[in-house]
Amino acid sequence: MRFLSTLPLLLGAAFALPSPEDIQERATGSLSSWLSSENTVALQGVLNNIGAGGSKASGASAGVVVASPSKSNPDYFYTWTRDSALVFKALVDQLIAGNKSLEPLIQQYISAQANLQTVNNPSGGLCSGGLAEPKFEVNLTPFTGAWGRPQRDGPALRATAMIAYSRYLIANGNTSAVNNIIWPIVQNDLSYVTQYWNQTTFDLWEEINSSSFFTTAVQYRALVEGNSLATQLGKSCPNCVSQTPQVLCFLQSYWTGSYALSNTGGGRSGKDANSILTSIHVFDPAASCDSTTFQPCSDKALANHKVVTDSFRSIYSINQGIAQGSGVAVGRYPEDSYYNGNPWYLNTFAAAEQLYDAVYQWKKIGSISITSISLPFFKDVYSSAAVGTYASSTTTFTSIINAVQVYADSYMSIAQKYTPSNGALSEQYNRADGTPLSAADLTWSYAAFLTAYNARANVVPASWGASSAKLPNSCSSGSATGPCSAATNTNWGNPGTPTTSNPTTTTGGSCKTTPTSIAVTFNEQKTTSYGENIYIVGSIPALGNWNTANAVALSASKYTASNPVWSVTINFATGTSFEYKYIKKAQDGSVTWESDPNRSYTVAGNCAGTATENDSWR
Repeated sequence: MRFLSTLPLLLGAAFALPSPEDIQERATGSLSSWLSSENTVALQGVLNNIGAGGSKASGASAGVVVASPSKSNPDYFYTWTRDSALVFKALVDQLIAGNKSLEPLIQQYISAQANLQTVNNPSGGLCSGGLAEPKFEVNLTPFTGAWGRPQRDGPALRATAMIAYSRYLIANGNTSAVNNIIWPIVQNDLSYVTQYWNQTTFDLWEEINSSSFFTTAVQYRALVEGNSLATQLGKSCPNCVSQTPQVLCFLQSYWTGSYALSNTGGGRSGKDANSILTSIHVFDPAASCDSTTFQPCSDKALANHKVVTDSFRSIYSINQGIAQGSGVAVGRYPEDSYYNGNPWYLNTFAAAEQLYDAVYQWKKIGSISITSISLPFFKDVYSSAAVGTYASSTTTFTSIINAVQVYADSYMSIAQKYTPSNGALSEQYNRADGTPLSAADLTWSYAAFLTAYNARANVVPASWGASSAKLPNSCSSGSATGPCSAATNTNWGNPGTPTTSNPTTTTGGSCKTTPTSIAVTFNEQKTTSYGENIYIVGSIPALGNWNTANAVALSASKYTASNPVWSVTINFATGTSFEYKYIKKAQDGSVTWESDPNRSYTVAGNCAGTATENDSWR
């Protein structure tokens, strides 16, 4: 997952992860029952790793995704633009599917990203390349160490996550928030894509600086749906229009004839799970089996699925003896040496998810087309497969659907086999015995489970416009510079009123920049017993709208017997006013409110961008 040129192999390091004896290999267990229980674990695993209320994200600003709680061997206690966007796209899809409790968190993420866009970093500033900086400290300050930069997929993926939420808001009558808060952030990311799409980038594993299939594909998607959102808002994105066909044209150049070349450099085969991840992240449930956009059911995507997953069949001990057409443990790429090169949970889930998406598309279209390109894939799961088109009324169609569904489930069963009994998902699992390895509680692993689970249940994301794909008559590698300015309004309480704030001070005592929000630290003095936790809840979405289920947890990291302080830091738009109270939750879920009256707070602007409120339980 991370840039490795300066990292030693860390095989055998101690991570306090389960031993092989602790791995539950549930040979007799039901996959469906495991999936149901793991879905609960995975969602909580994601929430635990998001600041400021996440139980494993202490010190992270509100709405900030911590890649993993692991702080050594390896240290992933940072926030990556890519990971964060993929995680919040998954949460937006959960919101759209009915989990309304996630909305305050999504708004906190958007506010944090508005702030993050303005943070000068080693890649540059807001309008000079800084949007491609891969990772930051969890308090939204720059990471200044050596790293694989730039990574140009981050702005595109962030735009996609925010566009998905924008469509939800518009459908629910809140166009004002999209116009005034989200669009300025998205516009900056779209401008970055149109300016830099034709330049090399470090890949999503942060190891190779070349052209990246995954990056090009998600950039194309972002421009298509970005232009669509602009039109919906009565705005325009002319650079989206001019560059979209050229990005699509370039996307076709990665095809080798039998698989997608994931990276054009690096001296490897280019067989890489990032091409499977590409397919699921450009999945459009309204699209045909279009290979131009690498849809999951397209002949090229299916052929690629076979080539990539087959590349791991012979190199991992835990895959020995597994027949073609049955799921295997899936790693990043066969030449991988990070932690000795192992399967990853998120890639194994992705292999299943692409197949679930394909089944959905075939059923929606009402037919399956087998070409000479995809025939080897189909032969693995249905020995009688032959080139042709099979309507849903045929037995061949039904047989293939059933076979691919079983094939998809077998990848999930592999992940189940090597998941500890508590459901915790690390980054990797050992190629020899399945023991979890590397970073514990990887947020992306949990998010990858959630999206695969939804795909299996036919809970699909909204269409993004893949059917509009049209290749130009000729390709060019030009670019276009678009509008770029700081998005300063994060006033969710009244999105039509811009956020007001005071500037940040210079060394001379005056102020020179305008913070978009204030990080308010709430310290609450309250003696508690084991199993009791303190939360803050209030009158605005960031504090749960008085819903105790959505209250923000305080941390006991500063708590001592002599000074029983619970604390949390939350970002608010300057000028925001709200009422709030503290509550205590016991182990059995019962809630105790502190006494009346409600507390009140108005976020005052200041040059430091921080504030502290000290309270005592009453």
